[in-house]
Amino acid sequence: MPLQFHNQLTKSVEPFAPEIAGRVSLYTCGPTVYNYLHVGNWVAYIYWDTLDRTLSAHELSVDRVMNITDVGHLVSDADDGEDKLEKGARREGKTAWEVAQFYTDDFLEGMHRLNLIQPTHITKATDFITEQLELVRTLKKRGYTYQISDGIYFDTAKFPTYDEFAGLHVDAQQAGARVEYNPEKRNSSDFALWKFTPAGEKRDMEWPTPNDLTDDETEHPGFPGWHLECSAMAMTILGNTIDIHTGGIDHIPVHHTNEIAQSEAATGELFSRFWLHNNHMKVDGTKISKSLDNGYTLDDLDDKGYSPLDFRLFVLQGHYRNEGNFTFEALDAAKHRLLHWRNIAALRHQIHDTIDEASGRPKAPRALAGALKEALANDLDTPAALRLVDEAFTAIEQGSIDAIDRHALLTAVEAVDDLLGLNLLQSTPDISDDLKQDILQRERARDDKDWAESDKLRDAIEKSGITLRDTASGTVWEYSS
Repeated sequence: MPLQFHNQLTKSVEPFAPEIAGRVSLYTCGPTVYNYLHVGNWVAYIYWDTLDRTLSAHELSVDRVMNITDVGHLVSDADDGEDKLEKGARREGKTAWEVAQFYTDDFLEGMHRLNLIQPTHITKATDFITEQLELVRTLKKRGYTYQISDGIYFDTAKFPTYDEFAGLHVDAQQAGARVEYNPEKRNSSDFALWKFTPAGEKRDMEWPTPNDLTDDETEHPGFPGWHLECSAMAMTILGNTIDIHTGGIDHIPVHHTNEIAQSEAATGELFSRFWLHNNHMKVDGTKISKSLDNGYTLDDLDDKGYSPLDFRLFVLQGHYRNEGNFTFEALDAAKHRLLHWRNIAALRHQIHDTIDEASGRPKAPRALAGALKEALANDLDTPAALRLVDEAFTAIEQGSIDAIDRHALLTAVEAVDDLLGLNLLQSTPDISDDLKQDILQRERARDDKDWAESDKLRDAIEKSGITLRDTASGTVWEYSS
């Protein structure tokens, strides 16, 4: 099946092919690094990692940029209130730079724990101040900007297609329907490109505003708007038009709409050919909020006995465009599902390399790699992909261990790891020779009907985290956790 994805630009699922054959330019909206990410935040990065893996499986080279927003993301869509980094600094008694570095490091460590592929470029907003100011300069020359007391704004009325991406119907909006109304703005939907530091204040993160960008002779230290950052970084590295831009559905009405407006106003070209958005994740059917204390982090899950890969599999059980609902019951089911898959992967240590086509070995694992690739090509249908793995692995489990084609099993497990990122091979090492000897001794005891010795050996083996499953073709060992 050829690749096809739901494109917010056209509001439909359509075939995808990169503009340049063999190379995909991909931009992922990254985190604002002012606090720990919770389960709802991580959902996007798991899905877009799966997108990256799917594109690579189709022999496409992925040039991917993911930003780190370490300045400029205000607490309000109205372009007022505190910068989230400055708020974090005040909360923790640190500088904004220290807060940004700490939570950037924590995010990157979380990516590693979740087995997420590191993008080609991880870019910090504070490293692209020059490029952002140049984008403001271009927009000013083209007549899209104006200055008010708190910064330089984009005039959305001068971009006629502003409301099309999100279906905002700006003309029909009352002032303040989408954001709080700032009486100085020409239009309620206008947004800040560059904010001025309020008079009498000193921010940890601020830069001189070039004189040619302002309409007066006053010195204005300032900082970039959140939307400006993504456009500047994406176009600087990937070019004026990129193949795919990803983010959450909450980005559609404000952040991504504004990115499109400023980017296309500056270049006169289409900014992104495809826009993919993941839906929200609730917890126990409610929004994640500080008041409910339900913003569980990876460390919180670990404290309750769940690995990051348990959570990764939980997320993949739902389609990226459907709203998710996190519960510990559902996470527990994912944990057991992953353990089952790991125990299927562990069978490779218990079978031989010999391949006998006439032995009736199951064909399911041989076809799994191609079937997974097709499922994910269909708008990242991860639930269908997981069902395919269940079917293939159940067929293996239900057959005789002597009938398993080791090469086909390895190929199937490698495909699951490559496309779903679950580290089945890495997490399932062989057991020690001593344990193997204990298992052989137990089999002999069973043959001799020495049930007391058999039970004693089983109990000793289980203390090593290994359980035994007796089958018609012999004993199979499995991980207990």
